[in-house]
Order: sequence, then structure tokens, then C-alpha cells
Amino acid sequence: MSELKLEFVGKQVKDMYGTFIGKVIGIVTDIDGSIESVGVDCGSSGLKHLAYEQLLVQGDYVIYIPRWRLDAQKLLRQKNLTLMRIKALKDIVAENDSMKDDAELIYIKYEKRLNDLEKDEKYVHEKLHERLNELDKESKDVKAVLFDAKLQHRSNEITEDMYQQISIHTNELMEHINLEKSEINNVKTRLTQQTLENNAISTVSDAESTVREMPATESALQQQQQQEGSVSRQNIAPPQIVGKNVTSSAEEKPVETHADDVDKETSWLNQVIPNNNSEIST
Repeated sequence: MSELKLEFVGKQVKDMYGTFIGKVIGIVTDIDGSIESVGVDCGSSGLKHLAYEQLLVQGDYVIYIPRWRLDAQKLLRQKNLTLMRIKALKDIVAENDSMKDDAELIYIKYEKRLNDLEKDEKYVHEKLHERLNELDKESKDVKAVLFDAKLQHRSNEITEDMYQQISIHTNELMEHINLEKSEINNVKTRLTQQTLENNAISTVSDAESTVREMPATESALQQQQQQEGSVSRQNIAPPQIVGKNVTSSAEEKPVETHADDVDKETSWLNQVIPNNNSEIST
């Protein structure tokens, strides 16, 4: 078994917001030996298979990246690049009218691509809406547990120390939920604002900066999957995750980037993907 495969087995799995998921008990490989999924013991929820491309090894933990985040990042980059090229075509024609016929054929191609991306955007919005509903339900369940603990404390059924422990754990869960909800709402806003009109206002350098700063998680992970021995996942800096059970060698907060283009949706993950693995192909 390769060293990369051994990195997963026996490790605890958390999502990128710090919520515990389970423990890795094995992996599923394709006929060529590449990893397809990782089997995680989730206790009473049973065995779950998590897609390999959604996982990162971070020290003693395996970090799970939600699918909605990968899909949204991919859509944002593709749509931004398409809008940039449409704008560039219009600029070329405006500068040299003799190139209008040549540019028109290419314009039709990118216009069709933009229409296809709008269909993808509708699908992503539906998934984001579904996830927000799930998080709202989880939030109500957590609040119910805390309120019940408060009742038990007032009726002297549990001690002050026990109530404080319950309060700490439920508040941590609420932090994780609120962080994910905030990221989802920011992504929804960015998708809505990504139009040809807004893109025309921005400079090309600003647009390129947005694409460069977007975390290319899926690209990096796919490269690592294709070249197992080329990149050691354990060399990536420890994550900055909300939660008491994850330690970090340096208590650093994620670096603030472009205030207008890169919002709070950018998390510790932007800092842990090596630059040489996050290039976006055009």
C-alpha cells in the first residue's frame, strides 16, 4: 500500500468548519490503484464513503470539503473567465472595426458557453438553498439542546459545571453552522453580481486577481490524485479550524486579501493549498 493511502487510515475526519464526522477505517480503490473514496465510521449513522477529491490530510486529521463549495468555486472561476473573454472581444472590435467578422464567430462560442454556465448556476443555487435549509434545521436542534440544558440547570437536575460544558459544545456547533451559512450567502451574492455589466466596470487586473485568489481546491486535489508521489499532503500547513480538538503550530488567522473581490467566504483553505498546485488552466 502506498504512503499516500496509509495517511488516511485511522485518522479522525472533520469538516472544514471543525465539526467531527467520524474515523477513517479504510479506502476504496479503482483497478489501477487510485483512490476512489474513503470509508468513514460515523457511529450510529453507519459507514459513509467520502469522495477522495473532497478530502485533505492535515496532520492528525482528514478535512472534508463540502461538494457545494467545490462546485461553486469552479463555477465562479469559469464564469469570470468567460465574462473576461467576452469583454476582451468587445474591446478588440471597438479598437479595430475590421476585425468584427473574425470576432463575431468567437463571440458566439463564448455567448453559448455563458448560457450553459447560467444553467449550471441555477443548479448550484438550488444546492446552496438546500444546504441552507439543512443548516437552519441543525441550528434549531442545537438551540433546543441548549435550552433544555438550561431548564435542567434551573430545576437543579444538572450542576453548573455540566451546564457550562453543554453551553460550550453547543456554542461551538453554532459557530460552525453560522460560518458555513455565511460562506454560502457570500457565494450566492458573488454569483448574482457576476454579470457582463459588472465585469465591464472592473479592470482586467482586478478580475485576474479574483481568479488567482480563489482557492483551486479541486484542481490541486486532482493533481495530487494523478501524481500520488509528487506532493505530500502532510507538508501542507495545519488548518485554522474552529474547534477545541484541533491544534495548530501557529495561531494565525487567514490573511485578508482583496476586500471587494475576496470576501469572508475565503477560509483557512486558501492558505493551505500550495501555489504550485492551484494554477487554473484556461
